[in-house]
Amino acid sequence: MGSSPSDSPSDSAFDLLGYLGRIGYDGSTQPDSDTLRGVIAAHGRTIPFENLDPLLGIPVADLSAAALSDKLVSRRRGGYCYEHNGLLGYALDELGYGVERLAGRVVWMKEPGAPLPALTHNVLAVMVPGEAGRYLVDVGFGGQTLSSPIRLQTGAVQQTRHEPYRLLQLPTRHEPEYELAAQVRGQWQPLYRFTAVPQPRIDLEVGSWYVSTHPGGVFVVGLSAALVTDDARINLRGRNLAIHSHGETERIRFGTAAEVLDALTGRFGVNLSDLDGVDVEARVAQVLDS
Repeated sequence: MGSSPSDSPSDSAFDLLGYLGRIGYDGSTQPDSDTLRGVIAAHGRTIPFENLDPLLGIPVADLSAAALSDKLVSRRRGGYCYEHNGLLGYALDELGYGVERLAGRVVWMKEPGAPLPALTHNVLAVMVPGEAGRYLVDVGFGGQTLSSPIRLQTGAVQQTRHEPYRLLQLPTRHEPEYELAAQVRGQWQPLYRFTAVPQPRIDLEVGSWYVSTHPGGVFVVGLSAALVTDDARINLRGRNLAIHSHGETERIRFGTAAEVLDALTGRFGVNLSDLDGVDVEARVAQVLDS
C-alpha cells in the first residue's frame, strides 16, 4: 500500500456504504478491474467537479476521510482534484485495492515555453489484487478527466468510456516522469505531468491550500464545474455551459448569475443550501466572464 499512516482506512474510519450510496453504485465490491471501472463511472456521473469553496474564500486544507466524506457525501457537494481523488482513494483503500497518492503539474492549455507549473494536481496509482502493474485513476481533472482507469504504462493508446488517452515517458535525469495526453477532436492534447512517487497527505494538503487560496489562482478568481455522464461531458466556466456528446457540442450562455446557480443545482446536482448564509449569487455575478 502507498498510504501513509494518517491515510490508512483504520485511522480514517471511512464510511464505504455511505460513499457507495452517494454515487449510486450497487454492483460487485470485489477488488477487481471491473469493480474499479464501475466505481469510477458511478463517481464521475454523480459527484460534480466544482470550486465554489475557493471562489467564496473558503480554503480547502483538510483532506482527511472525515472532512471529504462530510462535504462530498453527507453535504452532497462537489470539489476539485484533491477532494475527488482523496475521497475515491479512501474508498478504494477500504475495498481492498492498493492505492498510492501522486502529484502532478497541469500543462493543459499552457503556451509553449511557459514557466513550469507547480505540483498542484493529485492523481492515484491503483493496484488490483492478483494483477501485475498499476492503473492511473483520476476523477478530479474537471472537464477532461479520465472516465475510466488506464494502465500506467507508456506508448499504447488506451480507450476510455469517452476519448482515447496515452501516457508518454519524458526524458529526465531523475525519477521517471510521465505525461498524460487526451485525443480531443483528433488532436493529442497534453493534460498533466507526474511521477510515480507517492505523496504523504500533508504535502497534498499544502498543495490544496495553495490552489484554494492563491489570489491569482484559477479556482479563486473564476467559477468552474463539470460532470461526466455515460455519453457526455458537461462543462461550465463562468456563464458559459458546454455539453460535449458524440462529437457534437451544444453551447449555452447564461445571462444572469441566478441562471448559473440554477444550472449548478439542476444540471450538476450541487447542493447550494450547504452554503446557506453566503451570498453565492453575488460572488458568481462577479465572475460570469472569468
